[in-house]
Amino acid sequence: MNQHDVTPPALTLSSASLPDPRPVRRLIVLVPESEAAAALAARKIWELANAFESEVQLLGLSRDAAHEPGLRRQLVTLSALVEGDKISVKSKIEFGNNWLRIVESEWREGDVIVCFEGQRLGLAHRPLNQILESKFNSTVYVLASDHHERETQRSSWIFNTLAWAGSIGIILGFFWAQARLTQLPQSWTGTSLLYISLFVEAGLLWFWNSLFG
Repeated sequence: MNQHDVTPPALTLSSASLPDPRPVRRLIVLVPESEAAAALAARKIWELANAFESEVQLLGLSRDAAHEPGLRRQLVTLSALVEGDKISVKSKIEFGNNWLRIVESEWREGDVIVCFEGQRLGLAHRPLNQILESKFNSTVYVLASDHHERETQRSSWIFNTLAWAGSIGIILGFFWAQARLTQLPQSWTGTSLLYISLFVEAGLLWFWNSLFG
């Protein structure tokens, strides 16, 4: 069963919202390179670890050696913020782009997996939490990511810009064509083409905007 923290940007999670604690070996936390809100993410991880009374295993997956130092700093920061008298934290970094492989090498019966919203896997870009839940038949907690929220806002901005640019392009294109038609000698054919262009313009605008509706 997936457990989602769905309040955007929602880096808050109260212990009261958790299910009844049960014995857990470890929380295995999959830390993406892009997760920047370390303090807020650490608080959520700490609350889960405290509720389950389990140790924490931070797993990082770096695309290449150039990105490894930044990811290592993230893990060091998270470790320092999460670790306490009752919570021990270990961290590990692997190279590649296959979360499933690294989790397979670490997961043991009784572990609970924690990942961040927006993490996906495979050519179909399926949500990572769904793949892990199916593979390990284990509870997967999904933490809302501040980075994911920013990416969503950026995508929305691009989406809206493209919609407006297309509409303006259609209007300007037909304005130019209709201006040329009005310069032709007045005739039944020219007038008909002008009216037809108006209907075609309206139809194209409707179709284009329906793509972004």
